[in-house]
Amino acid sequence: MEAVDYLAYISKVIHTTVVATVDDDGLPITAAIDMMDSDENGLYFLTAKGKNFYDRLIKRGYLALTAMKGEDTMSSVAVSVRGKVRELGYEKIPELFEKNPYMREIYPTEESMHALTVFQIYEGTGEYFDLSKKPIERASFVFGGEKKKEQGYFITDACIGCGSCVTVCPQNCIIQNEVPFVIKQENCLHCGNCMTACPTGAVERRAHDVQWTSVLRGPERSGDTV
Repeated sequence: MEAVDYLAYISKVIHTTVVATVDDDGLPITAAIDMMDSDENGLYFLTAKGKNFYDRLIKRGYLALTAMKGEDTMSSVAVSVRGKVRELGYEKIPELFEKNPYMREIYPTEESMHALTVFQIYEGTGEYFDLSKKPIERASFVFGGEKKKEQGYFITDACIGCGSCVTVCPQNCIIQNEVPFVIKQENCLHCGNCMTACPTGAVERRAHDVQWTSVLRGPERSGDTV
């Protein structure tokens, strides 16, 4: 699957997501938000301009969301996204109402629809996680020009092939065909057991984190439109 497929899965299959933004005290706050549409340029959702959620989007220019589908934990598929948002305004509202007709029951008149505005998540990273598969399946993706970086646990040339990591891996996703061993990234839980168990320190963790300091300050980044 490509990034556009994961975004379509969020908007068309799961639809309702839990979105996290940051308030004026730097604390996270969540809201249930429907993703109304998606394309190769990102995800689209709407909100009323009178809501506190709107104010947080304008001030910060960032959000994180998780969309989950499944009857219970072991049948669930989750897709998480975090990235930059910008306000597009009213122009796309009629199109989104056409694709999501239930919105007419909430905002039944054209006059009431003018309380709404559209936002686009236009650049970000995502993670797909499927617990219904054995072993689990995961994948990462980027969109909107964000550069993909390696994340997770990797075995380096310091590996001596002792097998300590293999014995503690809950998903049996470590390939032992040759030294150094190789972790199958698409099946890894990111639990960290392998790194803890390795006697030579051959397992390293590679992480990619957004610099949230700028998010807490607000949208001061050059080129952002929020």
